[in-house]
Amino acid sequence: MVHLRDFPDKARETLVNQDLPEYQTTPCVEGPPLASRRIALITTAGLHRREDKVFAAGVGDYRIIPNETDPNELVMSHVSTNFDRTGFHQDVNLVFPVDRLNEVQAQGEIGSVAEYHYAFMGATPPTAQSAVAKDVAGLLKNDNVDGVIFCPV
Repeated sequence: MVHLRDFPDKARETLVNQDLPEYQTTPCVEGPPLASRRIALITTAGLHRREDKVFAAGVGDYRIIPNETDPNELVMSHVSTNFDRTGFHQDVNLVFPVDRLNEVQAQGEIGSVAEYHYAFMGATPPTAQSAVAKDVAGLLKNDNVDGVIFCPV
């Protein structure tokens, strides 16, 4: 992983001084027990199915990954060269732990696995992601998801 201190000056300044969306404060509430929750995955690894459109730099969008998707059919089109993709190529669960999620559901540790999971490209400015994040929140609600595992890359 590249540390911010190791970035070239211009790239570091761009990241540190970028515009960020503002959100209202929302108090946390206690949800149902984990064994009753419906869980979805959200990754910033730029993953998508082979037939989906690749991610483009700076575009605020996402890809839907149905739970039944074969992990071997997932592609990483993340534009950042600042991380090592070796782990992803060896085991997709490092950036998108769908097999582990299905295992804990089978063991009864969670209630169910969401029908759909979501992927973003992490190198996208937060202001470009704000509107689509609200779309994904609505999709999660429609799928009765009450727990999310964020998988930042």
